[in-house]
Amino acid sequence: MKRTSLATALSGLLVAAIPLTAALADSVTLKASHQFPGGKGDVRDEMVQMIARDVAAAKVDLTIKVFPGSSLVKAPDQWKAMLSGQIDMTSVPLDYASGIHPQFGATLMPGLVKNQEHAQRINSSPFMQDIKGIIEKGGVKVLADAWLAGAFAGKDKCILKPEDAAGLKVRSAGATFSQMWAGAGASVVAIPSNEVYNAMQQGVIQATDTSTGSFVSFRLYEQVKCITAPGDNAMWFMYEPVLISMRSWDKLNDAQKQALSTAAKKAEAYFNVESKKMDDKMVEIFKKNNVKVVTMSDADAQAWRGVANKTSYKVFADKVPGGKELIEKALSVK
Repeated sequence: MKRTSLATALSGLLVAAIPLTAALADSVTLKASHQFPGGKGDVRDEMVQMIARDVAAAKVDLTIKVFPGSSLVKAPDQWKAMLSGQIDMTSVPLDYASGIHPQFGATLMPGLVKNQEHAQRINSSPFMQDIKGIIEKGGVKVLADAWLAGAFAGKDKCILKPEDAAGLKVRSAGATFSQMWAGAGASVVAIPSNEVYNAMQQGVIQATDTSTGSFVSFRLYEQVKCITAPGDNAMWFMYEPVLISMRSWDKLNDAQKQALSTAAKKAEAYFNVESKKMDDKMVEIFKKNNVKVVTMSDADAQAWRGVANKTSYKVFADKVPGGKELIEKALSVK
């Protein structure tokens, strides 16, 4: 009798422990890495921090630990770090992974995205469906879309038309823009973005392109006389999504996936508003510092696309599998 009671008691304890074990098994911690300054108002950092806070508030046994400022993984290595399991999530310019998937170069390509509203239409286009298909085949999932606008600036003059670039020494953000600048008659100088200020000061370069946020954070208003703001006809846009590895996504339960997706969509909406504010802030600060601010006309932008068509687009179409079709799909979005 005593043996039967003891067996029954032990059986009851084991049954009682099962829900606890299952709950513990479902508790997940994700590591999110990015290159941007942490806690200093950078909208890309805040986007990831928002996701982490909202997921925690959802109480679905999911924690996201954020490692900003390249403190865990260096910026160019984040795609590989997701695939290896070193990190689970990142906010990163997708072009950084174009060495692995050359099609990603289309997400930092001159003249494909015209303005912030156009970026939203691009997000739901066949062009981005193709890009996201490549991302997923590569073992990664997009949680939130994010596009950053950029500008051109000249040390001594405005740059509106391709002929304005002829003979200038220019620092450019990437290969596709370098090809376009060269096609317009400029000499491209390869230097990191954090050296642009000194390079302009010393006369090493006379013009540059970069994001509107970088123009402000690097205080380039102290070195240029004219800046070509994004306006309605931007030539410079860069895709910087929030990503998660498929392996990390697949280990989440349904409630965790739902909480993460909801948080990511909220952060995406926040970013869309704040990225436009970054463009407006750049214009405001440059005007305050007596820098002339101009925007391209439809004709100006079309002239630059004509140069890109013979340079950046052609190289991409010739060298990247499916490159021609990607460019055509992007350009077809009105």
